[in-house]
Amino acid sequence: MKNIYIPRDISWLSFNERVFQEATDKGVPLIERIKFLGIFSSNLDEFFRVRVATLKRLMEVKKNAKEVMGENPGKLLKQIHKTVLEQQKKVDEVYTALVKELESQKIFIIDEKKLNQDQARFVEKYFHEKVLPTLAPIMIDAIPKFPFLSDKAIYFAIKLSKKGESAKGIKYALIQIPTHLLPRFIVLPKKLRSENRYIILLDDIIRFCLKEVFSVLNVDGASAYTIKLTRDAELDIDQDFSKSIVEKIQASVKQRKTGDPVRLVYDRQIPPDLLQFITKKIKAKKSLTLIPGGRYHNFRDFMKFPNVGHSDLLYHHAAPLPHPDLQNAKSIFSIIRKKDVMLSYPYQSFNYIIDMLREASIDPKVVSIKMTLYRVAENSNICATLINALKNGKSVSVVVELQARFDEESNLYWANQLREEGAEVIYGIAGLKVHSKLLLITRNEDGDFKDYVHIGTGNFNENTASMYCDHSLLTSDERITEEVGKVFHFYHNNFHIGAYKHLLVSPFTMREKLLKYIGREMKSAKAGKEAYITLKLNSLVDGEVVEKLYKASQAGVKIKLIIRGSCSVVPGIKGLSENIEAISIVDKYLEHARIIVFCNGGDEKIYITSADWMYRNFDLRNEIAVPIYDEKIRNDLKAILAMQLNDNTKARILDAQQNNMYKFALPGAKKSRAQNDIYNYFKSRLANT
Repeated sequence: MKNIYIPRDISWLSFNERVFQEATDKGVPLIERIKFLGIFSSNLDEFFRVRVATLKRLMEVKKNAKEVMGENPGKLLKQIHKTVLEQQKKVDEVYTALVKELESQKIFIIDEKKLNQDQARFVEKYFHEKVLPTLAPIMIDAIPKFPFLSDKAIYFAIKLSKKGESAKGIKYALIQIPTHLLPRFIVLPKKLRSENRYIILLDDIIRFCLKEVFSVLNVDGASAYTIKLTRDAELDIDQDFSKSIVEKIQASVKQRKTGDPVRLVYDRQIPPDLLQFITKKIKAKKSLTLIPGGRYHNFRDFMKFPNVGHSDLLYHHAAPLPHPDLQNAKSIFSIIRKKDVMLSYPYQSFNYIIDMLREASIDPKVVSIKMTLYRVAENSNICATLINALKNGKSVSVVVELQARFDEESNLYWANQLREEGAEVIYGIAGLKVHSKLLLITRNEDGDFKDYVHIGTGNFNENTASMYCDHSLLTSDERITEEVGKVFHFYHNNFHIGAYKHLLVSPFTMREKLLKYIGREMKSAKAGKEAYITLKLNSLVDGEVVEKLYKASQAGVKIKLIIRGSCSVVPGIKGLSENIEAISIVDKYLEHARIIVFCNGGDEKIYITSADWMYRNFDLRNEIAVPIYDEKIRNDLKAILAMQLNDNTKARILDAQQNNMYKFALPGAKKSRAQNDIYNYFKSRLANT
């Protein structure tokens, strides 16, 4: 039987469909459903900027494109285009339905045609005071060169006319809708003794006063249609060795902003002559994806939809719980010296990591702090605490990954801030992204140097830690700390790889050892022994690993997968994958943690890791998987996996058809929602301490 492999990009579209499902789920609070439309749109924007752009680049290679990626890029692009058009139609329908549901809650999104007299006066005043000064209309039919359209921005393509004039008298104009300067949603003043709330989009405020913008032209008709261009966002790194990596990244980020167009989304009501004029002027290639849409674009702005109305229209996010071992600790080091500690976000507070760094910054016994930074918060408390450590005379060494996509400029900023304060800053490794989440703090304890380590599944980012489900291991176990030290030595000296008995380190040992562990399960199954693998990952698309999992299934290994995003494995096919079950969970928090469990003949191997099972993570990145030795933490991780596998509220079944069917509770069975259950699990643990 020929093995079935779902292409990564097709599987990703199926994942984004699961995000879209949240916007249609009546069990999700209404305003949260609107925000999920925004998340869906933001995801799709990035997909076109990166994945579709890459496929179109490969199309230009032609000769060996299929060999490079294992799929025909032209065929994939056709599938993508078909799926995206279907999704766009559903988005328009769901948005219309959500607007009606808002009305039932006395929240009205109105356009320029529905304003009453008082609202019209407010809108006119707002337009003249706030909006008009930001507008810069361009008469695109009267200039030789078409203006540059920025990625992520939305524009009005405008058709102007005078009564009785021929087609020659028609003029075209362009206005950028200034969402980068003003809010997309404006809440209109509330009337006395009325519960109704009215919201108008910035787009429609401009439409209401559009003739005023062009009053000098004495036009009779002015109609505006939203367009949005998406550009190739992949960086082309200059190979000029005379330039520093910082100079190369700075130049590449600037180049990204002028990348080739890959998608044009437009209001389907736009006149054909205006659309044709625009596509001709932007010199669109045949490969440009044209997507007809509704009146509004950039739905990602709906992630910031105003919180009007009752509180039950939004999710209730419970406050992070204190960790039972750390809540009353005067010194985090004193706890980690005695036992391993695992923090699980957002159920527990990320502030413990900041507290640990703050303690290190003033602790006279701390000699050095070493850390990897991939994505940090805009106003990073982590970086601020590192700077404080430098001011207190500590040695600080930071590995900053400058090629963290869309965070390059922020990372450059913090790298410069740290370097100026005296930190040793290592700008990643040539040809190898540093994606590991490591912190190594060394203390001089009575003449002996003692190391304390953090290894996590998520970034050192206090903002995302409140929304992403991740785990951090804090340990002073010398089996782990010694090997983390070797990893940092590798960052300083790329020729010194080091030997690793406990950590799985890519690109050196991770792929080889994981394949070995899968093979060990196969041997156990063939010998009639218990054999199983449980994987929780964001993506599972590496071809070699997928093949190995199919072989393991055929050997009788029981495999359970919890994959949030792309999954190339097709479970449940007789003779190939009947021993594989797979689900995906999309809920109010983003599932981001990676957990690996092997039966290992009854002596389970359990890891948490920064790595998804993708070619890039195994071979093109530095990633770490750390074994969990503490029995209590092992039990916590297994309990978390069990709760997720039992989810019958937000879990979807992954199968060949990619229908994203919900895993419903059996008749009489208890309703289980993993994210709520996990919070309650930690809450009960806290109550029992």
